[in-house]
Amino acid sequence: MDIGTSNRSGTRLGPRQIRDESRMIRPYNMATRAAPFETLQVADIGDIPINTFDLKKSVEIIAAFYREIVAHDVVPLALGGDHTLTWPILRAMREKYGPVALIHVDAHSDTNETMFGETVAHGCPFRRAWEEGCLVNDKVFQIGLRGSGYAADDFDWGRKKGWTVIQAEECWYKSLAPLMVDIRAKIGDTPVYLSFDIDSLDPAFAPGTGTVEVGGLTTWQALEIVRGTSGLNLVGGDLVEVSPPYDPSGNTALIAANLLFEMLCAVSARRPRIA
Repeated sequence: MDIGTSNRSGTRLGPRQIRDESRMIRPYNMATRAAPFETLQVADIGDIPINTFDLKKSVEIIAAFYREIVAHDVVPLALGGDHTLTWPILRAMREKYGPVALIHVDAHSDTNETMFGETVAHGCPFRRAWEEGCLVNDKVFQIGLRGSGYAADDFDWGRKKGWTVIQAEECWYKSLAPLMVDIRAKIGDTPVYLSFDIDSLDPAFAPGTGTVEVGGLTTWQALEIVRGTSGLNLVGGDLVEVSPPYDPSGNTALIAANLLFEMLCAVSARRPRIA
C-alpha cells in the first residue's frame, strides 16, 4: 500500500519488486556463515489484504491479520509498502509479547503528531505505537535520521521519551558495528522489532523511494546494523518504502531483498536446526 505516503507514491509496488529481485539470493551467507533455510521453515504467505481507498480501515485490517499470524510460532518479516504499516504490526506484537524494544532505521523519525491534519500517515506510526503502549522507551533506537525539518526539535520528541536517536551525521565515516554491540547490550533478551526504511540509505545506493534525503547510510552500514541484531530476541521486522517507479535499475529492490535475507540470517541465530 502507499495511501499513507506524503510525497512520491509507488510503494504499493514494492513487495512484488522485492520478491522479483530476490531470485539470485543463495541460501548460504558467506560473511556470517548463517544458513537460514537449514534452521528455519521459511514461507511467503502472500499479501495482507488492505482497503486501497481507506488507510484507517487498512490499519485495522493489518492488525487483525497480524494477530492471526503471530498466534503461531513464527517471526514475520513484512515487505512494504509505506511505513504506516508498522503501527498495526506493533499493535499485534504488543498483544502477544507486551511492549517491545525497537530498532528503527530511517531518514525520518516518523513521530509526527499529524501530517497535513491526519493522525494516520507514514510520518506518524511510531507516535501512534507509543501512544498505544507498544514500545519499551529505554530500548528504542532510531538510526540514520537526517534532512530538513519543520522545527528545531523535530527529532527530540523521542529523546524526551527516553529513546536513543542517532542522526546520520553521527554515522558518517565510521563502522556501525560498535554501535550495534552497545544496542545489543542495552536490549538484552527483551523481544525486539526491527523496522528498516530503505530511505535510511543514501540515494546514491537506494534512489527508488518516495521521500529521499541526502547524506544517508551506506549499504555496508546497513549490513552492519542488520547483522548486528543477530542473537537478539527478534520477534519480527519489516523493510518498507521501496518505490519501483523511481528505481529504474532495480537496485533499490535488490538491496531490500538482500537486507531481508540478512534479517532471516539474524533470526536463525536463535533458532534450533529443523529436523
